[in-house]
Amino acid sequence: MSGEQPLSRLEALRFSRRVVEQQAMRQLRVIDRWIAEEERREAERRQGEERRPPPPQWLIQYGLNRTNVDAVHTGGCWAAARSGRCRPVTRQQALEALRQRVPACIHCRPDTALGILD
Repeated sequence: MSGEQPLSRLEALRFSRRVVEQQAMRQLRVIDRWIAEEERREAERRQGEERRPPPPQWLIQYGLNRTNVDAVHTGGCWAAARSGRCRPVTRQQALEALRQRVPACIHCRPDTALGILD
């Protein structure tokens, strides 16, 4: 080893370039892997959205004991979402509940949406 010549400036620059190129390629592979993982997650998210059933149009809110009916809501009512005690129903079931004097939600007014006015 004592007989080796030190690297010339040009050889050192070429060596430095190769090292930087290898590091850059390694980092590009890492980034490409991250991109592929994100594309996979995005495709799964889109697929999940496409397969998700449509939200219900009408909801009935049950009381704390889950037997008595408290209110009728439209499907997108924020108050129904907050209660956590709602079940989806058909249009006919919502109409029937309103006819049986189940109160309509004062926020989403399903009675107006269904065309029932007192």
